[in-house]
Amino acid sequence: MSEYEISIVGTGFVGLVTAVCFADRGIKTICSTRNEKNAELINQGIPPFFENGLAELLKKVVDEGNLVCVTSREEAVLKSDVTLIIVGTPFNHIDKSINLDYMKQAGTDIGKALAKKDDYHLVAVRSTVVPGTSRNMVGKELTELSGKELGKDIGLVMQPEFLAEGRSIEDTFWPDRIVIGEYDERSGETLQKLYERFYGDHIGENCPIIRMNIESAELVKYANNSFLATKISFINEISRIAELVPGVDVGKVSNGIGLDYRINHRFLNSGVGWGGSCFPKDLNAIVAFSRSKGLEAKLIQSAIDVNDDQALHAIELAEELLGSFNGKTIALLGLAFKPGTDDMRYAPSRRIASKAVSLGAKVKGYDPKAKESAEEAFGQDGTEIVFVDSVEEVVKDTDCAIVCAEWDEFLELKPEFFINNMRTPCVVDGRRIYDALEFSKQLKYRIIGHKLE
Repeated sequence: MSEYEISIVGTGFVGLVTAVCFADRGIKTICSTRNEKNAELINQGIPPFFENGLAELLKKVVDEGNLVCVTSREEAVLKSDVTLIIVGTPFNHIDKSINLDYMKQAGTDIGKALAKKDDYHLVAVRSTVVPGTSRNMVGKELTELSGKELGKDIGLVMQPEFLAEGRSIEDTFWPDRIVIGEYDERSGETLQKLYERFYGDHIGENCPIIRMNIESAELVKYANNSFLATKISFINEISRIAELVPGVDVGKVSNGIGLDYRINHRFLNSGVGWGGSCFPKDLNAIVAFSRSKGLEAKLIQSAIDVNDDQALHAIELAEELLGSFNGKTIALLGLAFKPGTDDMRYAPSRRIASKAVSLGAKVKGYDPKAKESAEEAFGQDGTEIVFVDSVEEVVKDTDCAIVCAEWDEFLELKPEFFINNMRTPCVVDGRRIYDALEFSKQLKYRIIGHKLE
């Protein structure tokens, strides 16, 4: 038995959350990162990014001695029985195809480490990768560099994750299914036994374990994210249709169709569009993968196009109220792509701010958790924006406030708050968090998906 039961290569959003949750269930976990600063923070019980509930849980498992972070992948592999690969798979900005550089390097490093190990070792790919990657890239690196044989000395599985940022700890502890793509039966069985111990009574009717071949499991993740993103883009397109008819409210429409058991209400909330790391990179990657095989994934591409337009629709609504952006000051309420995280990747606020600045406006922004990551993101974009530390400060002396993320502290704001603090009381409700009739009676107001009579 090794010193640690599992090792995790990668300490990003999914990697660190996974490590912390395993450790909290008493499974000795060692994770590795090449970022010395992040490793030091993790070993102090401090997460290098914000995610709901993560800080408290990380401190607990570090103090208990169930989680340690190292900067050597070899050390992590040699001291464990199972290694999970959870590294980034971003898209290439030129053709939007998946960038597998981190994945290949992980396979290389693990393969070299396994050359020094005699015992059977299971490698599980948890990063999102296009079909064929786990077997043909990771598997190849493992065998060639270790000199060992898949299925005999090394196990290989692909086990996609389905975590939603902002509630990833809850999703890890109580998933609705476990998908295992196995190279062979022993590989799948080894991982299944680990999860049966980790989840205990949760495994069963409410959380089945589904086993299949590796390539099918890889496609499950892309199909899952593409479908969810398409639901959001679908209701956002319906919201644009709703705005063509006075009095129609897309929220009522969404409720009406969401009660159909074949559809359900989840991911039918209209707004300024989706963002984050998963949907943008995964949808673009599967479109590029399909195109490389001679197929145009038209529906998925349409979901991307609708989403790209939706963020800028907030600008169009603001223009209806302001007439012109030139010389105006715009307040953005919320900068991260959603509440519960500081993730600025592909956040709608970035496209909204960039467009507003290009039209001659000044932009102020406030987010309860994402100030530091937002400063970095907008710096990369080259978009000039002033960051402030409170919702009062962000709307002070501004001409239009655009709600970009529905953080709790924004939900209880009343029309009087905007009237008393803004130069021109004017609100674009990009997340549909306010009472449309109440707000429209007292100030200039537009809401996604509802053309007021």
